[in-house]
Amino acid sequence: MKRFFNTRERLVPEALEGLLRSPAGKDLCRLDGYPDIKVVLRRDWDRGAGKVAVISGGGSGHEPAHAGFVGRGMLTAAVCGSLFASPGVDAILAGILAVTGEAGCLLVVKNYTGDRLNFGLAAEQARALGLKVEMVIVGDDISLPGHRQARGIAGTVLVHKAAGHMAESGASLDRVAAFAGDVAARTRSIGLSLSDCDTYDEEHASRLAADEGELGLGIHGEPGAQRIALADAGALMGLAADALLETLPEGDARYALMLNNLGITPVIEMSLLLEAFAGTALARKVALVAGPAPFMTALDMNGFSLTLVELTDEIAAALQADVGPTAWTGMAPWQEPVVIPVPALPDIFAAEPSNNSALRDAVQRGAKALLENEEALNALDARIGDGDAGSTFAETARVIDGALDRLPLADPQALMQTLGRLLARHAGGSSGALLSILFATAGRSTQERWQAALLEGIAAMQGYGGAREGDRTMLDALIPAVRALDEGAAWADIVRAARGGADATARMGKAEAGRASYIPDGQLDNVPDPGAEAIARLFEALVPGK
Repeated sequence: MKRFFNTRERLVPEALEGLLRSPAGKDLCRLDGYPDIKVVLRRDWDRGAGKVAVISGGGSGHEPAHAGFVGRGMLTAAVCGSLFASPGVDAILAGILAVTGEAGCLLVVKNYTGDRLNFGLAAEQARALGLKVEMVIVGDDISLPGHRQARGIAGTVLVHKAAGHMAESGASLDRVAAFAGDVAARTRSIGLSLSDCDTYDEEHASRLAADEGELGLGIHGEPGAQRIALADAGALMGLAADALLETLPEGDARYALMLNNLGITPVIEMSLLLEAFAGTALARKVALVAGPAPFMTALDMNGFSLTLVELTDEIAAALQADVGPTAWTGMAPWQEPVVIPVPALPDIFAAEPSNNSALRDAVQRGAKALLENEEALNALDARIGDGDAGSTFAETARVIDGALDRLPLADPQALMQTLGRLLARHAGGSSGALLSILFATAGRSTQERWQAALLEGIAAMQGYGGAREGDRTMLDALIPAVRALDEGAAWADIVRAARGGADATARMGKAEAGRASYIPDGQLDNVPDPGAEAIARLFEALVPGK
């Protein structure tokens, strides 16, 4: 897999430096101790202010955790290890010494052996130096029932939030630790992923087949509790939500949900997953929601995790409190989407329908031609674009053909106005929008002749679309054909003009507009523009009596 990095050894220090240069790091600083001591802390922190410090950390690769949550209302400092590796005892001790005053500090630790040991040893050394230190261990993973050591995963972030809020309020160390421990005990998480993660290993090979995913996985690339078959988003979300639901005690308790992006799941899919969650039985128990967002990731893992925390009034207030770190995107009430009425849109069929048998017949022939050429035009477009030109023109044809009985076919100006509104509402793609502009402008024209009005419409197409004749677009067929139409040419000459314009695009080595303008020179040789070809085939089908 292609990655942006210099060396694996320098990855974490260089990433932390980048964080400190960014807007998210404007209120942060670090201890001078690279490469062994990688500690990020609040620049505004005053050890003598009488507030408890909250420290967390662990292996890197989970960004924005942990350094991204350093700031007012969350962590005072984050101790960062190498990729998926606990920081050393000296680094943790340095972090404790840097931020701990008389009020003491709380360590929030994920339940992994290395983290427990190293943070525990550092805590003992700090106590030996006379500092007050408490530790809360988070084990929120529910994927391995009965396991003595449940892993600490994304739910750790909610403990950061709760502990940080309590510490910011000026509470004592005992109170902060007790509150954080209570939140940790009420928190449970489960992850689901369609991929494992690559820890910058040149020999990396995925353990999952193309049709497999995993349910119940940690955040270090370790295998999930079970392999699952690939399914749609609703079914996959149902698996994760049901697994959480089974662990909840009976009763009417209300919960906060955190939907966490485990790495590279696209934003649009994360939003879809939250909507999928709304269809689960578990959603009925949720009162607050955070995300979807990356909170505790696993490098490039394509997956998500769900975290629930049972709410009390105090926990709800802590989770909703404002904080400094921008990586915490906030928590808000779970609610149904707010929907307001659509404003009244122009009536597409404002004009009375009327008939013109010759025009009706021509429209039907044109629609039939575009539908019959859908696949051929798509294949042509696939050579230089995204392969949907034929489908776009075919959809335009379906829209117009389906509205034939409601069109004012006997009134050219009203017809063009109606077609403009119809295509604006229903046609897709840039070609549909451009044709809508053509007809809408022509329909507003003061020209006495509808042929001249169409030329005005073409001028509007050029103004909005930015293309001109010779730019290798559908205009290369449309402009000469409409120009011949305006000049009163015979249909054979009109069709010849359209066909000649379309054929000429195959000899144009470079497109100056549209998607084809991004295609390197040489790849367009002898390939006509799909839009121009569609226009030519349309005019060929419009020949009277054909």
